[in-house]
Amino acid sequence: MIKVGITGQGGFIGYHLYHTLGFSPTKFERINFKREYFNNINKLKNFVESCDIVIHLAALIRHKDSNIIENNNIELVNKLLHACDLAESKPKLFFASSTQEDLNTPYGISKKMASALFKDWSNKNNSVSKALIIPNVFGPFCKPFHNSVIATFCHQLVSNEEPKIEVDKELNLIFVNDLAVKIINCIDKAFDTNSIDISFSKINIDYTNSKKVSDVLIKLKSFKELYLVDGIFPNLSNSFDRNLFNTFLCYINFNLFFPYKLENNIDERGSFVETVKFHSKGQVSFSSTAPGITRGNHFHTRKAERFAVIRGKAQIEIRRIGSDKKESFFLDGSEPSFVDMPIWHTHKITNIGNSELYTLFWTNEYYDSKDPDTYFHEV
Repeated sequence: MIKVGITGQGGFIGYHLYHTLGFSPTKFERINFKREYFNNINKLKNFVESCDIVIHLAALIRHKDSNIIENNNIELVNKLLHACDLAESKPKLFFASSTQEDLNTPYGISKKMASALFKDWSNKNNSVSKALIIPNVFGPFCKPFHNSVIATFCHQLVSNEEPKIEVDKELNLIFVNDLAVKIINCIDKAFDTNSIDISFSKINIDYTNSKKVSDVLIKLKSFKELYLVDGIFPNLSNSFDRNLFNTFLCYINFNLFFPYKLENNIDERGSFVETVKFHSKGQVSFSSTAPGITRGNHFHTRKAERFAVIRGKAQIEIRRIGSDKKESFFLDGSEPSFVDMPIWHTHKITNIGNSELYTLFWTNEYYDSKDPDTYFHEV
């Protein structure tokens, strides 16, 4: 097993990388990292001694004092390298740099200087270190007004604010899930026994989409109009649109938006409820569930999914992976309603009534047993 430690484990990229590594428990052992280790050299030394590879993601991106950005980021690198010098065994080091390395900004300058420090350390110690040149990253849980304009736009739109474009430039983008996979592929290559590499080098992480800021905003506004106003799923057949929508969904205040009430059309024939309207291919399933029975306890990393209760009483519970906080919703078929499942949130539905529970399930893609994107995890 490869023992992997991630500085910045609780950050945007670190969160996704940490949990994606968890999909391969027989291949990777995750060594937990805490921010306070940087203030305790013994704990930092013990951390690097426990790792075969350290992915250094911790960094300060924004601050009103530009000098603090440079000083903080360089200090973190120096502390990490010092801990490696104190350790008897030296892990391979991967450093998250940026395409901003060549820009004369405090953040870009700090990344360029950090790359030089890793290179010097690698040369002196005959050890492997790599600078990952990462493009613009977007995805769930990124902080608004921080390092992703997409996160800022999503936050503003769901808060009924009007986003403003400062510079309508072309963005080279990668979805955070795809980035995590690419980093793991780099880890695999670093431990390939057929490849002997004792050096420093830069690895360019290819972007997957290039979009103008204005085009991204137009798309996000269409999501708001379709989804938040009309309750319609947008066309998710395009991978970028799917990833962008799943990002958008994670910025919605679940407690304010769900359960979303559906119109129940009743006449002498009975009732008719339109549960899902969508523009792309997908799969709608119906289930009846006996009293006391629970379905689910799993999560997805790419699928959009809706649970609609049309008869009986149900409790739906959702918990973000890596968090202890649960969201709980009670749905009653006498007032048909639905809850949508954000990616990276484990979820379940339980029949809490005395009669059968009727539920409709929809997902944006057909079930594929070879690639189900379903990971079982107790809520």
